[in-house]
Amino acid sequence: MRVLLVEDDPMIGQVVRDALQDAAYAADWVRNGQAALDALAAQHYDLALLDLGLPGKDGLEVLDTLRARRNLIPVLIITARDALHDRLRGLDAGADDYILKPFDMAELLARMRAVIRRRNGQASPMLDNGVVTLDLATKQACAQDGSPVQLSGREFSLLQALLMRPGAILSRAELEDRLYGWGEEVESNAVEFLIHALRRKLGHDVIRNVRGLGWMVSKHS
Repeated sequence: MRVLLVEDDPMIGQVVRDALQDAAYAADWVRNGQAALDALAAQHYDLALLDLGLPGKDGLEVLDTLRARRNLIPVLIITARDALHDRLRGLDAGADDYILKPFDMAELLARMRAVIRRRNGQASPMLDNGVVTLDLATKQACAQDGSPVQLSGREFSLLQALLMRPGAILSRAELEDRLYGWGEEVESNAVEFLIHALRRKLGHDVIRNVRGLGWMVSKHS
């Protein structure tokens, strides 16, 4: 899953980006509102973490512009502004959730998972296509009639990308886009290596290869 972090404080930004990467997110970081709008126009993201107190265009201006452009990306506001009217303004402008600084990364990650679930119409913290189940909190996967197995960060990210769109064929470029943020070196044959590892852990039929196009997981029947 790819996340855009919009935060002008260098210390907070570095800590949050590193924590996101440790949690298996492909995380890009920008430091002002215009850079956020440019990044969101050029790149698909699954979620934006948006500070309000940004130089130039503040976070509320960014959010207003996104929604005016009919960009429906889930947005989680992260800010030190604790006044009730600021929280209401952000939520009314189209934010999906709001967390106050200072925050614990475990809570931020849990709120991110909850926002994604709500946007995908899911109540459960699990992705399940009837063949394999993925626990978004523990990063454990379980094939039918099998025991849960722990996935590495990138194994989890790849399987999550496929399970979020069951029945859809994702190309190598689309999968790499979910695995690597800006400045991260794309490893040779990384997608094939990860799919091989997932099949070894969960069974060969969990992920299907569509020759010349990419990979997919079956849609729940």
